[in-house]
Amino acid sequence: MRKPLLVIAAVVLVASLSAHAQNTGNIRYKWYDGQGLMHFSDSLTAEAMKYGYDLVNDRGMVVQRVPRQLSAAERAAANKLAAEQAAKQRAAQERANADTQMLAAYPDEESYQIALQQTLDTSDQQIHTTQINLRSQEKALTDLLGRAADLENAKSPVPKFLVDSIAQQRNVVAALRNTLRRQQALRAQTVQQQVGQLARYRELKAAQEQPAE
Repeated sequence: MRKPLLVIAAVVLVASLSAHAQNTGNIRYKWYDGQGLMHFSDSLTAEAMKYGYDLVNDRGMVVQRVPRQLSAAERAAANKLAAEQAAKQRAAQERANADTQMLAAYPDEESYQIALQQTLDTSDQQIHTTQINLRSQEKALTDLLGRAADLENAKSPVPKFLVDSIAQQRNVVAALRNTLRRQQALRAQTVQQQVGQLARYRELKAAQEQPAE
């Protein structure tokens, strides 16, 4: 009769010691393995770091969660995602700053449209200057070609310096034509951008003028 009582007492004592160990801070780490089984340890093991672990206090409460170790591919993906999110946040902040500056610089739509038109006027002036230069250089090329044609018609050889001058002048004309095309394309792009900018300005002004709730 006494033997079963001794067994029961021993079981209770072991349980009591185990509970005491948990409450005195001997157990500091808790984690789940690959099969989902819970583990406790008073030291940090490789398995805990592999699967992630919880740091528990002397009352068994979780005070910190540490995620599992990431593989090289997972770290690269996480870094890429973090960089993309940071870039989006920077872009959003930059746009907010630009919106604030735009509203501060142009209190009404008329002043904003004047500023937009001034940008186009500057572009038009650049295009006009290039067109004048292009016509001048085209005329110079035409004169050189005329001189060469006169010599050929007279059955005279075209001197090397004239051939070289014609080649150089053709390059000048080609460069100016390319410049003119770029300037005209940039102006068309600016017009399209200004459509969106004006719409954004009107959107911000409408929100600004709404009464606060």
